[in-house]
Amino acid sequence: MIAVGEGAIVDGKRVAPSVKVGDKVVYKKYSTTEFKMDEEEYLIIAEKDILAILD
Repeated sequence: MIAVGEGAIVDGKRVAPSVKVGDKVVYKKYSTTEFKMDEEEYLIIAEKDILAILD
């Protein structure tokens, strides 16, 4: 991961994300949004679509 959002709001309180910058993840097929910026391709993935964090 190159970036991580601020987390989610649950019952009015912010919950920190379980992933951090540098983590390698496995995610659900077809769950990403792809975009390209400055010739670099990126994926946006919702935390709920992350299946595993790899060591």
